[in-house]
Amino acid sequence: MKRAVVVQQYVPGYRVAFYQHLARELASRDIELTVAHGRPWGKDVRRADACALAGTVQLPQCTLSLAGRHLVWRSLGRVTRDCDALILGQSLHSLENYRALLGAGGPPVGLWGHGTTYTRTPSAPLRAAKRALTLRARWFFAYTEKGARQVIGDGFPEQRVTVVRNTVDTRALEAAGARVAPSELAALRAEFGLTPGRSALYIGGLDAAKRIPFLLAAAARTGELLPGFRLLVAGDGAHRHLVEEAAQAGAPVAYVGTASDERKARLGAVTDVLLVPGAVGLAAVDSFALHSPLVTTPDAAHGPEFEYLQHGRNALVVDGDADAYGAAVAQLLTRPVLLGNLRSACRVDAQLFTVEDMARRFADGVEGLIG
Repeated sequence: MKRAVVVQQYVPGYRVAFYQHLARELASRDIELTVAHGRPWGKDVRRADACALAGTVQLPQCTLSLAGRHLVWRSLGRVTRDCDALILGQSLHSLENYRALLGAGGPPVGLWGHGTTYTRTPSAPLRAAKRALTLRARWFFAYTEKGARQVIGDGFPEQRVTVVRNTVDTRALEAAGARVAPSELAALRAEFGLTPGRSALYIGGLDAAKRIPFLLAAAARTGELLPGFRLLVAGDGAHRHLVEEAAQAGAPVAYVGTASDERKARLGAVTDVLLVPGAVGLAAVDSFALHSPLVTTPDAAHGPEFEYLQHGRNALVVDGDADAYGAAVAQLLTRPVLLGNLRSACRVDAQLFTVEDMARRFADGVEGLIG
C-alpha cells in the first residue's frame, strides 16, 4: 500500500469530515493517509477551533519573527520517511516547505492552496518568491477553478493541477438543520428575542478581516429601518468585545458564543439571512447548507470561495458603506419572493459543493502525484 502525508498548520473542526472522507477514499485506492499538523499560532489561536482527530500526528513546532514577518517551522521528521506523496500548504510562512521543495531527494511534493501568487499586495520579491516556490512542486491542489487558472497562468503545468472545490460537510449541516424541532425553534426565538422574517446570523472569526465594526453599524441601520430586526453573532476573536459592547448598549445584536455544526444548524434555522460584510471564505458554503442567502460586499479581502457566490441568484453583493448594506438587508427581508428565490438557489448549490466530492477530487490528485 502506498502512503500519502498531508501537512496542515492545525486541524480546525470544519476539516475533520474532509479528512475522514479522504482517508476512506484513498484506502479504496490502496493509499494510506497520514495527516500531520502543528498547532494554532497568531490570530488563529483566538478562533478556538482546533480539533483532535484520531490517527493524526502532531509535529514539533516553533515560531519566530524575521524582518517583521511571522514564520513557523514544523519538524516533519520521521512522518515523511518512506511516504510516496507529501502535500503541504502553499505558504511562504511555513519554513518546512523550503526544505521539502528545495532539498534533494525526498518524496514528490504537492502544494495545496489558493493558487494566487500572493493575496495581499506584496512587494515584488515576495511575489516572485511565492511563484518560484510554487513552481518547484510536482502537483498543485487548487481550492477553486479561479485559483487553478491563476497558478496555471504563473507557469504551472495544467495537467498537474487538481481543482478540489473547497467546502465543508454541507450534507451533515443540512441534515442537522432538518432535525431541529419546532419546539426548539420556538425556544431559540424566545431566548434571543427573534421575530420570524426579521433575523440575521453572522458566523466566523471576530477579527479585522471580517469588518466587525462595519457589521455592527449595518445591523444598527437595519434595525432602524426594520423594527424587530435582530442579528445573532457566533464566533470568537480579537473583536469579540465590540460585539458584546454593542449588545450591552442596546444594539439589535446578541453574542451567542462559538458554534458547533449542530448549533450552527439551529441558529441558521431560526434566522433568515447570513451577514458577512468582511472576508468571505467557507461561509459561502455554510450559507448554501443553511439555505440562508449570504449578504456581503465586493471590496473585502475575500477567500477563494467568494467565487461560488452569484449576486442576485444565491447571494447579494452590496456596494457602499454600512448604511447602504444595512438598507439592502432590510429591503431583502421585506421582499419574500426574492428571498425565496435566493434560498432555492442555495439549496441547489449545497448539492454541488460537498465534502464527498472534494475528497474524490483530492484523491485523484494524490494518485496523479504518486504516479
